[in-house]
Amino acid sequence: MQHPTDFEDSTKPLSDTLRYLIAGIRGETVTLRDLMEAVGEQGLLLICALACLPFLIPVSIPGVSTVFGAAIILVGIAIFLNRLPWLPARILDRKLDTAKLVPALEKGAGVVSRIDRYLKPRLSGLTQGATVNRMNALGITAGGILLMFPLGLIPFSNTLPAVAILLLATGMIQRDGLMVLAGYAFLVFTVIYFSVLAVMAVSAGQGLATFIN
Repeated sequence: MQHPTDFEDSTKPLSDTLRYLIAGIRGETVTLRDLMEAVGEQGLLLICALACLPFLIPVSIPGVSTVFGAAIILVGIAIFLNRLPWLPARILDRKLDTAKLVPALEKGAGVVSRIDRYLKPRLSGLTQGATVNRMNALGITAGGILLMFPLGLIPFSNTLPAVAILLLATGMIQRDGLMVLAGYAFLVFTVIYFSVLAVMAVSAGQGLATFIN
C-alpha cells in the first residue's frame, strides 16, 4: 500500500481535477466525509487544495472555516506522521450548504486555473522524499492553524493562509519546488500581517484604557 507521503506525480491541471470533484457534489448539503470519499485515501493534498478554495474570494459561509481549517490541520499532521488522517465525526459530518459552497469552490477553481499555467516540475529537492514532504506538511498544518484564527471580518485574514496552503499543496502535487517556496513566503507574510494586527489591537486597547482612566 502506498504511504500517505508517497505522492504520485500529476501532470493533469489541478483546476481540472478540482472542477471534476466539485461537479460531483450533489444535494442540498455536503459533508467533509463526502468530499474525502470522493478523492480517495491518497487524495490528502487534493483535500487541502479543495478546502482552500472558498477563502480565495471574499465570501462568508457559516461553519466552513471551522470544518475546512480543522481538516487541513489534521491532514497536515497525518502527512507528517506518514499515516491516514483521523478526523472527529463532528467535523466529518457537519453539513455545509451546497448552494453557497459550490459557487465559492467553482470561483476558487477559477483562481487555481490561473496558477496552472505556471506550474512545472522544478527545484525537485523541495518536493521529493518523505522527509521533505513531512516538512512541507508542517507548513500546511501551520497554514491551517492561521486559517482558523477568529479574524474572519478582517481583510485577507483567511485569504493569505489559504493561498499559502494552496501553493504548498499544489507544489507538492505537481513537483514544483518554486510554488512550495512561494507557499512558505505567504506563510511568513501571514505571520507578519497577524503580528501587526496584534500590535495594533494592543496599542488601541492601551489607548482606550488611558482615555477611560
